[in-house]
Parts: sequence; structure tokens; C-alpha cells
Amino acid sequence: MNWIQRLSRTIDYIEDNLTNEISIDEVAKHAYSSNSHFQLVFHVVTGLTVGEYIRNRRLSMAAQDLLRSGDKVIDVAMRYQYDTQESFSKAFTRFHGISPSKLQKGQARLFNPFVINVIIQGGFEMTWKLNSDFHLVNWNEIDGQSELSADDKYDELVDWAGQARATNPDVFDSLTEWLLTDSEWTADKLVENEQILMQGVFERFKKQNARLREYLKKLEPEGVVNYPVFKALDDFDKLLSGEKDDFRVNEAISGIFTNFSTMQEREIRVQFAGGKTGRHGTDSVSIFGYINHLKNCDAQVQWCLFMPDEVKNQQIGFKVESFEYKHMPTMRFIGKDCGDDKDKSWLDTERLDISFQGEITRTLDTMNEHISDIKYDVLLVHHYGKGVDVEAGHFFFGRFMKADTPVPEGFVHFDFTFDYIGGAGLPFQSQFAFSTFSGDSDAINKPEASGVHAKYEVTRNIILGQGVGIPYPEKYWTAEIYTDGKPGNAYMFSAIHD
Repeated sequence: MNWIQRLSRTIDYIEDNLTNEISIDEVAKHAYSSNSHFQLVFHVVTGLTVGEYIRNRRLSMAAQDLLRSGDKVIDVAMRYQYDTQESFSKAFTRFHGISPSKLQKGQARLFNPFVINVIIQGGFEMTWKLNSDFHLVNWNEIDGQSELSADDKYDELVDWAGQARATNPDVFDSLTEWLLTDSEWTADKLVENEQILMQGVFERFKKQNARLREYLKKLEPEGVVNYPVFKALDDFDKLLSGEKDDFRVNEAISGIFTNFSTMQEREIRVQFAGGKTGRHGTDSVSIFGYINHLKNCDAQVQWCLFMPDEVKNQQIGFKVESFEYKHMPTMRFIGKDCGDDKDKSWLDTERLDISFQGEITRTLDTMNEHISDIKYDVLLVHHYGKGVDVEAGHFFFGRFMKADTPVPEGFVHFDFTFDYIGGAGLPFQSQFAFSTFSGDSDAINKPEASGVHAKYEVTRNIILGQGVGIPYPEKYWTAEIYTDGKPGNAYMFSAIHD
């Protein structure tokens, strides 16, 4: 057993006994070490003495107890092993900057339990960044709120998921940057780096997933859990164990999970890391690596938790009338080019005036024998299989027709197939989510802060909240339904649903 495991055992022992008497001798036994040697190693690793760590954790937990339960100060003092209320109050005031009797919500200092993930051999700065910046569930805080209702307990996880979505993408990009820095992957750093990555990052996510699944299973009978989160956790766990059916990363994954020394080869690390995709996960990368998949799995768990609430909150002045996934046979879109969104002029519907639409629909009306089951005029949008950061959105007005429909002169066409064919770009896939809305048409078609319509965002967020894949960017497309020459109350959004 190495020192990472030993120190982790001692942290677990301390956490389990914060309300009991703790002797340093007993803590050292859990590290299979002498008292003096253990305290030296603990201080070198954490920067605190064992006594300071225990005191900080007890005072942090004591504040939470006072805020939650309204217990008397003397009761909390005794619970956390203080002999008198006076000694507790002095220690509490030094730590929190306020006396326990005057403590109010928002005034307490939070000192979270340490997670020990690295062997101290070289002082690599990225160690603490990678292992502390990820926003993981604070189980100490959640477990201490047993009096909450099932709805409130679930809301705690929803709040965490929203916060993690604002933090974790940047940390994954930092992880990618670290993996691609050649100077950090010399032979003398391999042992330490394996601890950082395997026993640090990956193991922490595995533990969090296990706790999440256990906690959600207990809440499931109350009817508050969005069930797709369990599949998202399953997919995340498979990836963390090195399972991924993706030819782009299979070689790198199999090599690293069986022989970590292959990480010295830059080509392997490039396949493993992929590229930085930015906070929203939409930046284009030349190689989509294992860390990119990991980033998506983390996001999927969080989306399944907070997106259902997000969808409800977005429906102001309108509501979702219906939502379903459609698996269509091969189709051919036929229409005319309306331009692109480089200047956001697509928000101005004047270029889709009645005369322009009429010119298109009159021609297509003569081709009724070729019409598909999607009997709508639509404004199709796609980026030719490229990311939105490098390729503008291109807009085409027309209809979905049967496969191999003859293309009239002056028209463009795009083919859609049920199966995945080729790489990025055409043909696109004929699988999509179809949503309809009722209510205020202006609210449904109102541009959001991101520049897209409310119906776009709601449709996309329903898909994400259900754990369904959006084939971005390779096969990504959307289509806005038009009715009587105006944007209608229905939307089509590319999605790959089993």
C-alpha cells in the first residue's frame, strides 16, 4: 500500500470520527506508520498538522450544525469534543471570525475534507489544480441535511450540477493542456503523473458516480429523479474504466490502461487528450480524444440533473405541446439558399418574404408524388459538418422530399440517411427530435441572448436532459417549421436516439 492510499485511509478515519475522541496514535495506525513519521508526511503533503486539520474540519462541521439544526452552542461544543462552551466559542470565533451564538447563514467558513491523490515527488503544480478545481459533490454538506424533503434533496444535486457545468469544462481543458505539454511527460514524472490521472482524476469521478447512483436510487421511489441520469452514470463509468467504442481513441485508451508508460509517446498522448473544446464544448478540434469524451460524460450527468428544470423555466408565455424522436428513411431536402448567419441577418425574416417563399413552394407543389412524410415548409440550418466556431450557419428554405427526388433547376439539395455514413458533413442523418409548442407565438420565436430562438433552446435542452446524443458537429442540423409564410410553432433538431 503506497502513501496515497495510507493518507486516504487516515482522512476517511478522521471523517468517520469527527464527533468522537481522536488520538494521533490511532490515526497513524490507519496509515501503518509510526506516530512521528506519519505526522511528518501528513504535514509535508497537506501543509497542516494532523491536529490543525481535525480542528478545522470540526469547526467547519460545527457551523453547519448550528445553521441547520438550531442546536444549543453547548451541545455542539460537546459533540465536537470541546470540554467547555468557552473553549469552543474561542476556537470558533478565531476560525469563522464570528461567535457561534451570532452566526448567520453565509458567514461560516467552509473547510472541506482533503482528498489525497498524489505522491509528493517533485512538487508538480498541476497536481493540486487538477484535483481541486473540479467541482464535485460536497457529500458532507448533503449528508448533513437528512431532514430535507426528497424534492429538496434532489434540488441540492440540481444546484450542484449547474455549478459544475460552469466550472468543470475549463478544468478538462487544463487537463488536456497538461497532457500535451511534453516537458511534463519525461520518464522521471511518469509515476507521479499516473497517480494524478488514474488515482486522482479518474478515481475521484468513479467515487462520485458511485455515491450519486446510491443517493439517486434512494430518491427514485419518491418520483423526483430524472431517470436518464442513471444511463449517463453508466456511460461515464464505462469510459472511466477504459471502455469506449470509438476508433479514434481505442488505440490510445487500450495502451494507457494496460501500460501507462506509453504516455511518453506524444502521438499516444495526443490521441488520449484530444483538443480543448472551450467552456461550451463547441470549439473545433482536429482530434477528438478520450478526455473530450470524458468531458462530455461529465456534462451529460449534469445535464440530466438540471436541464429538466431549465426547460420549465424557459417556457415563459408558451409551453411544449408535444415532443418525440423520429427515425425517418432516406430523404432529400430540396430548396434554395437564403444566406448565412455571419451578420446575424437570418433573424430578419424579410429575406424570407412571401414572394421568395412562393417561388419555392409553387415549384415543390408540382412534385407531390415525391413528397416525404415531413410535409412542411422548413428553414434548414447546418454548418456543413463543421463547428460553429469555424463555419457559419447556412440557411435554406424548402421541403424534405423522398430519396432521389429530381432537383429542379436553380435549387439545391442535401441528402439525409438513417445510418451514419462517412465522416463530417453530408449526408446528414434523418434522425431528429420533433417538438411542437403552444402559446404566444412571439415568445416561442423570440431570440434568446445566445441569438437562437426560444424553441431551439427548449428543444435542445430537452434532448440533453434525456441523455440523448446530438451529432455535433459532424452531422448537426436543425429545421424550423414555417406556417403561412411565417416561423411556426414546431422545430426539428438532429438527435441520435436508440
